[in-house]
Amino acid sequence: MATFLHRIGRGAFAHRWLILLLWAVVLGVAGAAAAGSSGSGNTNITLPGIEAQKANDLLAEKLPAANADGASARVVVRAPHGEKLTGSGPRAEVTALLKDLKDSSPRIASVVDPYAARTVSADGTTGYAQVTYKAKSTDLTDADHRHFDDALDTARDKGLTVEASGNALAPAESSTSSEAVGFLLAAVILVVTFGSFAAAGMPLLTAVIGVGITLSSVTALAATLDLNSSTSALASMLGIAVGIDYALFIVSRYRSERQAGHDAREAAARANGTAGSAVVFAGLTVVIALVGLAVVNLPVLTAMGMAAAGAVIVAVLVAVTLVPALLAFAPERALGRRRTTGNRRPRTKPALADRWAAFVLRRPWQVLLVSAVSLIVVALPTAKLALGLPDDGSKPPASTERKAYDMLAESFGPGFNGPLTVVVSDSEPATAKQAVGELTGAIEDMKDVAAVAPAVYNPAGDTAMIAVVPKSAPASEATKDLVHAIRDQAEDTRAGTGAEGLVTGTTAMNIDIAAKFTDAVVPYLALVVGLAFLVLILVFRSLLVPLKAALGFLLSVLAAFGVMVAIFQWGWFKDLFGVETTGPLNSLVPILTVGIVFGLAMDYQVFLVSRIREAHVHGATPSNAITEGFRHSGKVVTAAALIMTGVFGGFVGGEDTMIKSLGLGLAAAVLFDAFVVRMTLVPAVLALLGHRAWSLPGWLDRRLPHVDIEGEKLAGTAPGAHEPATAEADFTPTR
Repeated sequence: MATFLHRIGRGAFAHRWLILLLWAVVLGVAGAAAAGSSGSGNTNITLPGIEAQKANDLLAEKLPAANADGASARVVVRAPHGEKLTGSGPRAEVTALLKDLKDSSPRIASVVDPYAARTVSADGTTGYAQVTYKAKSTDLTDADHRHFDDALDTARDKGLTVEASGNALAPAESSTSSEAVGFLLAAVILVVTFGSFAAAGMPLLTAVIGVGITLSSVTALAATLDLNSSTSALASMLGIAVGIDYALFIVSRYRSERQAGHDAREAAARANGTAGSAVVFAGLTVVIALVGLAVVNLPVLTAMGMAAAGAVIVAVLVAVTLVPALLAFAPERALGRRRTTGNRRPRTKPALADRWAAFVLRRPWQVLLVSAVSLIVVALPTAKLALGLPDDGSKPPASTERKAYDMLAESFGPGFNGPLTVVVSDSEPATAKQAVGELTGAIEDMKDVAAVAPAVYNPAGDTAMIAVVPKSAPASEATKDLVHAIRDQAEDTRAGTGAEGLVTGTTAMNIDIAAKFTDAVVPYLALVVGLAFLVLILVFRSLLVPLKAALGFLLSVLAAFGVMVAIFQWGWFKDLFGVETTGPLNSLVPILTVGIVFGLAMDYQVFLVSRIREAHVHGATPSNAITEGFRHSGKVVTAAALIMTGVFGGFVGGEDTMIKSLGLGLAAAVLFDAFVVRMTLVPAVLALLGHRAWSLPGWLDRRLPHVDIEGEKLAGTAPGAHEPATAEADFTPTR
């Protein structure tokens, strides 16, 4: 690996213009493909195998009109204060609104009159009109959305309160403020770390190119692959973070190799062979973890994992090809002002990394206990983790969807926003009708049921659909209990009649998916931890070091879960983080956090511990090896962690609740893993283990292939190969 990447680094350095041109062409092609695509994602989540999905599939087969896949919107209208919709003035204005809605797009199939459909509240103040389209939500144009909004605004100007919800609404405009905050913080950290604008600019430029390619590709494929609307935000978040960090590692190693006496081309090649090997390995672990999301068997999660994995792959390819080429454009300026060992001022006191390593080595037991107990305390709220899927009630209070949700809950009851659909089917129409009668009567007697609509049959009479409105809100425990109660009753009815009864609807779907995710978190976590253990055995040729790394990763993830539960579920410090609505965490967040943090944790593990192992292999004592590893890698790992924290933390200011919670969880996990686990627990445990940390049974050592992460095969191939590089030479700020 190291030798191969060494050759790539030399070639990229020599042919810098060609490499730059190739990446520019790739970016241009991806951008052109994105420009020619609708680029719209959806917000629907489906999961094969769960009861709600089975019911939807049955409806699609037996009652296709009831399961139409066209876009839809629900327009909620409220009369001016003191008036009723049944009055002549408001009624005329509502009628005009319905006409404007019908004329807003040729794709509209129908607009249901609330007076004819009797969808006006009992007090006469509020009603709603159902708007359905002939096209899918992803096929609606900007003109469709604009004319729809214009119709609502016209009605508002006449004094009506009008809000809307549904997938026919224009998707929220993505803000670049999150990415801008991350880039700004990263730029400041890089300039301080390198003391060179040229060196700081290279990771930023490569990240921009990598993320540009990834986002353009996701946009081009969004409509074709029916990608979720959060996919691009996740790919952007991860692409920026790893894109900057991977380039950072290679540039810092280049500076180290120059201080070791190599010329610019050889230094770039060696940086690519050593740090580049670690980048490839670290990227591979992230990709494996993200692709592993497919084991949950949720198509939208699989797609998000694949898109994020694609962002990482692009970041790795850009890092090991474009970074050496960029170094060729500014081989000296990348070093900063003080470029040579001779220009260094005499050191008057040990570096911070040396002092920290010495502190940990003096008190390994105390450091280990304090760090581990602190993470366990932070992780305690994880025991109360609750998962769910967002609905309009979890959106910002200022959004039209949330306002429509609240208006319906006030006028029609909290359960109106989450109706349930019971599907009854049997090959014999008579049996189906008997089962419908028994099941309807039983449901009407349940205490949390507000209303049960008459059954609607298909033309064959063998399948019926029953609409049930709960008394409680969609996300409440009472509604969850009601879904289970109806399903239990359906089983009893099936035992007596043989007819199948299934419960679906958005609320039931959310309950089923949340349950599926809750069941999947622990197995996926075990899979990822086990993978970490096996891969690190291969890299470090040790059993205890991988075990320590896997347990440290587990502590980091659980502590991050604890932070998310405390803030987003319990509401602690919610105003500080701009959390407007508390509730269960989005079901996608924990598993995505596990997959992403696993890869990032392996980044820090590899870049820090590989330097410690390198010193150990060359004969250093356990204590000296730890100090040497911190001297070379401590500052770059710190900078990388701060950059990732800044990038992820920047997304906390976004509107999307899922991205907000995921950004905060990842930022917390990076801080815990980098500073508490890798920079504190790792040296403490290695100090206590001593030489035993690097032991491996002989039979296993003989069977494992050798992975040259440290670039040992490059040693001695050029002058200065054995000269040590110092952390101070790597990172001397410009004065």
